[in-house]
Amino acid sequence: MLLGLAGYYIVQNESTGGDGAPHCTVTAAERGGGSTGGSYAMSLEQARYASTIAAVGSARKMPERAVTIAMATALQESALRNLDHGDRDSLGLFQQRPSQGWGTPAQIMDPVYSAGIFYDRLLDEAPDYADLPLTVAAQKVQRSGFPDAYAKHEPDAVLLAAAFTGRAPGTLSCSGPLPQATGDAVRVKAELVKVFGTALAPKAGPPASPVRTAPAAADDSEVTMAVSGKDHRGPADQRRGWELANWAVAHASDLGVQRVSYDNKAWIAGKNKGRWIDKPPGASGDGDARNAGADDVRIFVAPLNR
Repeated sequence: MLLGLAGYYIVQNESTGGDGAPHCTVTAAERGGGSTGGSYAMSLEQARYASTIAAVGSARKMPERAVTIAMATALQESALRNLDHGDRDSLGLFQQRPSQGWGTPAQIMDPVYSAGIFYDRLLDEAPDYADLPLTVAAQKVQRSGFPDAYAKHEPDAVLLAAAFTGRAPGTLSCSGPLPQATGDAVRVKAELVKVFGTALAPKAGPPASPVRTAPAAADDSEVTMAVSGKDHRGPADQRRGWELANWAVAHASDLGVQRVSYDNKAWIAGKNKGRWIDKPPGASGDGDARNAGADDVRIFVAPLNR
């Protein structure tokens, strides 16, 4: 038992900082002309996993409260890191144990699988989670030896869930480093379908597929996702768009993403300290053909230093 406790504390001690200096920050959304206060700084690794947790929840049509519970749990168990060790046989983002029926080690180390089975257990073990305190809902799933530990992460989990589910547009910034490999639009498309599922809104007109890739210029390529139907656009569509856009920003370094355009704004690798820039499509004096409105999320991958 003492060895188990020691292992738990080692994991918690190692899990407080992510992989190096923070490069991404989520800030509280503004209301009534002022900020609600609060921010959460994280590494690129942590941002990738936070965006994955939210995306898997979205693909399963889980509400934001469920995503918040999952975020707080992962913050406590691994500090949003995909750990290959832990207390006894615990592994991954949520420190799930193969010996307790969570899956094989390989499955648990897949963030999409581990987030998905967390949501499955949440529905099974705490179907009334929306009415429960966060720490109670998380404990029903995790059965932790430290059942009250999840509560301290709730404010940060709320910020992360709001940003990565798209409810709080423009609150995520990621400043670097620049992409470490040449981008591959086919790989970006494959990752999007793996995480979000095949139910992404199809682009109007041929080719009628959830995600399409196309050359954008002689030296780059584009992945485009329609977030609303041709004759309909609403708040849910905008949230979906920002969720997809923030996922792409969080994965920019490892997928070679140079630019993300959506809702009259653009995130450009290495520009504006990682913050979104106002870029209305066809704006006067701006001949940038990569701008986008509210109907499509456009992800551009290109050679390095583009």
